Amino acid sequence: MNNIELIAFDADDTLWINMSLYFDAINRIKEILGSYVGLDKFQENFYKIESENIPALGYGTKGFIVTMVEVAIKSSSQMIQANEIQDIISIGKNLMNSPIELLDGVEKVVSKLASKYGLMLLTKGDHFEQQGKIDRSGLSKYFPYVEIVIEKDENSYSKILENQNVAPENFLMIGNSLKSDIMPVVNIGGNAVYIPHKDTWHREEIGEDSIEKRYYQLEDIRELPDFLIKKFDIK
Repeated sequence: MNNIELIAFDADDTLWINMSLYFDAINRIKEILGSYVGLDKFQENFYKIESENIPALGYGTKGFIVTMVEVAIKSSSQMIQANEIQDIISIGKNLMNSPIELLDGVEKVVSKLASKYGLMLLTKGDHFEQQGKIDRSGLSKYFPYVEIVIEKDENSYSKILENQNVAPENFLMIGNSLKSDIMPVVNIGGNAVYIPHKDTWHREEIGEDSIEKRYYQLEDIRELPDFLIKKFDIK
């Protein structure tokens, strides 16, 4: 029997390519800093400064640019040149305005579900940046409900469901992050489908053994329609 009242999708690396663009930007910045610092020290500086900045700057490219400028200054012992700083800023600006490349099969799956179901797009990060991605993706017409939150945790999911008047057991979240999309949802009694992506941000990595296996896993979003029919009778 179908008891799912609300289906929500994560955005980055669930619907469209995201993290690989950041990896490419980081590699380009590593090349700029190659004459100043070794790879291990660069990585150490990056992780430390990123962790310090997220509470104040949140998630997104703006914070990434600030972090990378700080990493450049520290990694070069303040010897970084102005033109090199400008190159790092330009890499960040280009990243922010990158075209949106949908993952294979996404629009077909989303449009099929949207024709019979009200869908939610639930993502985290800078509101301006994430809304821009949604607009450029061409998928906004399929999502009557959009939530952009600062953090995806049990509290934020609970508030969203309360506002939607949906009980957790009648909610289904689909995403690529065990930490953000899966664990908080199952912890409040909701349903979740984990679709891993080959590129995962280190801050989203969490061992599958560290959470109780109360979620479903698919290898490709194109498997979703058949899965929903079999498991939840969502046709």
